[in-house]
Amino acid sequence: MTATDPALTALAQGWCALSALHGRIEAHIERALQAQHDLSVREYSLLDVLSRQHDGEGGHLQMKQVADAVVLSQSATTRLVTRLEDRGLLERYLCPTDRRGIYTNVTEAGLRLLEEARPTNDAALREALDDASKNPELTPLVRVVESLNVPA
Repeated sequence: MTATDPALTALAQGWCALSALHGRIEAHIERALQAQHDLSVREYSLLDVLSRQHDGEGGHLQMKQVADAVVLSQSATTRLVTRLEDRGLLERYLCPTDRRGIYTNVTEAGLRLLEEARPTNDAALREALDDASKNPELTPLVRVVESLNVPA
């Protein structure tokens, strides 16, 4: 295969289209969350991921798992947790069974903000997908996203 191979070119174009769709969606949601709730997409994602924890076996996430879930490095995730903790939206505590482990929970204020922001996030996502579906290059990708049935 060469750099001008049609299969590689098509693959690269597909990747560019996927990247463009992601960028459009993220930017649209970012503007809506910032304007209405003073939250970034990453902050919203972190609150959402952490709100799904539970007290059962394996119910609390380690920082690496949280970082993977919000697609950030561990150091960037730690900084993000610190910012939200400073705002009173998160709290950290020592793992009761392993004193080396530190877990993070969403506070009541964080849960309230998340619940207020969820409709904004969902509406902005719908708007971004509707807008993107008007672009012939992005329409097939929008259909794929809409057809996904991913458990929360």
